[in-house]
Amino acid sequence: MRLVFAAFASFMTVAMPALAEGPVVVELYTSQGCSSCPPADALMHDLAEREDVIALALHVDYWDYIGWADSFADPAHTARQQSYAAVAGQSSIFTPQMVIGGQDHVIGTKPMDVMDLIQAHTGRKTGAQISLSRSGGQLQITGQSNVTFSDGTIVQLVRFTPHETVDIRRGENAGNQFTYANIVTMWRTIGEWDGRGALNLSVDVPGPAPVVVIVQEPGPGAIIATAVLR
Repeated sequence: MRLVFAAFASFMTVAMPALAEGPVVVELYTSQGCSSCPPADALMHDLAEREDVIALALHVDYWDYIGWADSFADPAHTARQQSYAAVAGQSSIFTPQMVIGGQDHVIGTKPMDVMDLIQAHTGRKTGAQISLSRSGGQLQITGQSNVTFSDGTIVQLVRFTPHETVDIRRGENAGNQFTYANIVTMWRTIGEWDGRGALNLSVDVPGPAPVVVIVQEPGPGAIIATAVLR
């Protein structure tokens, strides 16, 4: 399914790479009301089991009008997908779409293409690494870089629910029950980092939900470093 919108493109570059990025981030843009999405939603269960992947399902709201309002949808997810499209010079967004490493866009129902892109990003050298430690409700984020990022990077905190089952009662998927994996419940910016010094942040993270930290070029652009506590 596809939605057309107007946007502006933005591009940037990073310094020469050295240190490894971390697990590869796979963002799935999906909707409970999209009849094309269940195969991609199912693929997320497999990706969620991989240690070398951080699989994140961002449910969008732009198909809610066709008969079923996605119970996980967030307008911020739609805005993030639109921003990716703008950076790529694309005039439309669609579901199911996967974005790999903040750079490569692929239809979420093409598992071989998804796996090839994950492999291409695995072990990618970016010049930065981060690590996480958690004590109670406090998260400590540390990072090192042997390069600088001229336009800086954005440090983002993501929380997700590992799985939840939904009965779809209306719309294109009416009568089906689906269990969704790694449903994003929060995605927010917690800092910036230009690589000139060590990264050292402390953030409140109440509750038992997994924690992901993503260091990414503005845009959004390429993902520079990742870490996860499941």
